[in-house]
Amino acid sequence: MNKKVGNILKYSVSISLAVVLLYCSFKGVDWQDFLEGVKACNWEYVILSMLFGLLAFYLRALRWRELLLPIDSSTSRLTCFNAINISYLVNIALPRVGEFVRCGYITAHSPKEHGPGGSSHRVASYDKVLGTAALERSVDVIAMFGILAIFLIFTWERFGGFFSEKILGAASGGFSIGKIMVMVSAIVAVIAFITCAILFADKWAPLRKIRGFCKGVWEGFLSCLKMKGAWKFLTLTAGVWFCYWMMSATILWALQGISPDSVSPELASAVDAIQSMNLTDALFLMIAGSLSSIVPVPGGFGAFHFIVSSAIAYVYGIPIQFGMVFATLSHESQAVNQILWGGISWISESLRKTNNQ
Repeated sequence: MNKKVGNILKYSVSISLAVVLLYCSFKGVDWQDFLEGVKACNWEYVILSMLFGLLAFYLRALRWRELLLPIDSSTSRLTCFNAINISYLVNIALPRVGEFVRCGYITAHSPKEHGPGGSSHRVASYDKVLGTAALERSVDVIAMFGILAIFLIFTWERFGGFFSEKILGAASGGFSIGKIMVMVSAIVAVIAFITCAILFADKWAPLRKIRGFCKGVWEGFLSCLKMKGAWKFLTLTAGVWFCYWMMSATILWALQGISPDSVSPELASAVDAIQSMNLTDALFLMIAGSLSSIVPVPGGFGAFHFIVSSAIAYVYGIPIQFGMVFATLSHESQAVNQILWGGISWISESLRKTNNQ
């Protein structure tokens, strides 16, 4: 019961945070100008952005499969693709839960292996698959901060102010000695618990199970050492982030295609202001949007809109409603993508189960 209450509180806080950020993002937006901007953009580029998003889904599936193959060589591309799609769909409602769902999906599709005494288990056990998912996510975090670091080395004079004042400034302002002490205490407690699980596992059955689970996760995490196609994995990672970049660029091109005569004078001046924006600016907006994934809100709602619209207003001095047009088209086009392909994968899985009954 306590666990259920805890989960309800956790997701309630997450959803409330998303609502607050959405309110702060849209506060002061002229809705007539906003809707005019959305309506007047070049929707062919928005559709192209969605296609790049779909390609990113597929490349992520192929990349994850490279980590899964050393554990279960029978893992198919379609299984990984469906797992990725369903995880995106679940994450829209329940942040981070989709990561656990996709691991369960892979395990459920793994063949059974018979052991001694008539026992059987899945070749790709859940704990090992979870380890590969953790590794895959870690690679994306490293890639995100790596791209950010390289980007700022060459563009600090133009974009550094936003990251130092709006991102780092806000983050550092949220810390206090008390919060730091709580974080340190939590880390020490986790380390102490893991140490006890290792030392006393043989004396207590629950600790043996915990140790076995952690061991499986660690083995999955180390699957990269058994991976044959390391260069393929890195190439797929580069391909995923290239798609993210193009998703941002295509939305920028969609807005650059707005005819100034079809919108209000204020929006027309904003359209003129973005005509000089190029792929470097698209990369900046992609990085800014990626940082929103750190905020634990469902599907990035609110966090993405707030950070991206703030970035556009801070760096380019463009009215907030035009920044919100970019943020909304970027985020909602991919949200539709996730719902569409997640729904298709979910339905196909349901049909498969029905046919197998």
